[in-house]
Amino acid sequence: MEVSDLSFLREEDDSSAGWTLRRNTTRETRTQCGAGWGRSAGSSCNISYFVPLDSGVYWCESREGATSNTINITVTGGPVILQSPVLPVMEGHDVTLHCKTKTPPSNLPAGFYKDGSLIRTEPTGHMTIHHVNKSDEGLYKCDISGRGESPSSWISVTDKPTTTAPPPASVPLQLVFRLVCHLVVFCPYCISTVLMVSLYRRRATGNNLPISMVMTPPTQVEEKVNDNSYDVITVTTEHHF
Repeated sequence: MEVSDLSFLREEDDSSAGWTLRRNTTRETRTQCGAGWGRSAGSSCNISYFVPLDSGVYWCESREGATSNTINITVTGGPVILQSPVLPVMEGHDVTLHCKTKTPPSNLPAGFYKDGSLIRTEPTGHMTIHHVNKSDEGLYKCDISGRGESPSSWISVTDKPTTTAPPPASVPLQLVFRLVCHLVVFCPYCISTVLMVSLYRRRATGNNLPISMVMTPPTQVEEKVNDNSYDVITVTTEHHF
């Protein structure tokens, strides 16, 4: 991209103290803001003028060595510019690259390259990469016939965050387990209740027999009393005169 005035700002938080902006370019490595380039002001760095030699990778770094994400800045003085994301692109998202000229018309046919190899030529001057992945990471540039070639820009791709979901079979298994536990506890109670009711009904039936079925055997006294059969002897006398 072509830049005339640019400011970098580290968002203020509890750990913002001690952070500084660093860069890697073709002429220097890991130099910090204020050491020959830019103007440091607290957690920000102001750069008032860019030249093509300022093209490179920029990032924030703390005194303890912690680093932020890197961004790639390309400064060009030529007529063709490739507009690409400066921040890493999340895997699965779409990325659109625009190849433009400083003078109109800006939507001329352009060829797009990755790592020096032609991808394809687009008649409208922009190319969309659908559902990017790690294999799409690399150095891109574009070319417009009769106008020139753009500087290369690096495109980074980050992994998509993963979420852990519970296995779908866990809920049914829990329900089955709880049902089995209830059956183990409840079934013995039901069986014992049925047995007790059955025994109670049998005893009640045995103690309530009909009166007509209760018989008392006759005693010997009654037999003797009722036995009134006696032998009667009649004596007859005759008188002879």
